[in-house]
Amino acid sequence: MKLVETTIPGVVVIEPVVHGDSRGWFLEAYNRERFAAAGLPTEFPQANTSRSARGVLRGLHHQWPKPQGKLVWVVEGAVWDVAVDVRRGSATFGQWYGVELSADNHRMIYVPPGCLHGFQVLSEYATFSYLVTELYDPACDRGIAWNDPDIGAHWPLPEPILSAKDRAAPRLRDVPAEWLPGDGARGTGHGAREAGE
Repeated sequence: MKLVETTIPGVVVIEPVVHGDSRGWFLEAYNRERFAAAGLPTEFPQANTSRSARGVLRGLHHQWPKPQGKLVWVVEGAVWDVAVDVRRGSATFGQWYGVELSADNHRMIYVPPGCLHGFQVLSEYATFSYLVTELYDPACDRGIAWNDPDIGAHWPLPEPILSAKDRAAPRLRDVPAEWLPGDGARGTGHGAREAGE
């Protein structure tokens, strides 16, 4: 597998080796020894799968306390995937990174604890799978507005389809400090980068 570092520390794009022939293809989505050697987590106590229609935007979400790291990929279709650093004191606090994940490009992304995560479906439907490093706890479920202007994340499709919860999510600057991980003062970094820039 090939690891592609991003502009946010800990957010890593993973390009697995794909073996294909006339019958189809095969890839290794997870290997404990290879993940450990790459400095990635090796314990994932929960696996999730969602299926969403074109234009659906899920995010921006994180869990705190009991933060989750997420290893995500697309089984069917294509999505625009976004990670945002919300670790207080981080030099990249408030910065976002986006990458297209699809069943065709086979990319995966690891979003570490302390980062928001969200995605928007680009294809007619998308089946999205992810492994998480911590069990889901509804009492720790947090969200930030997908269109927070202070973050400025790019979303390819206008007028996304949102849940009521995501429509009501607050801006990053309005959330209590205890909703965010890390120690020290909030960083002032602001910016964006898309994969391939």
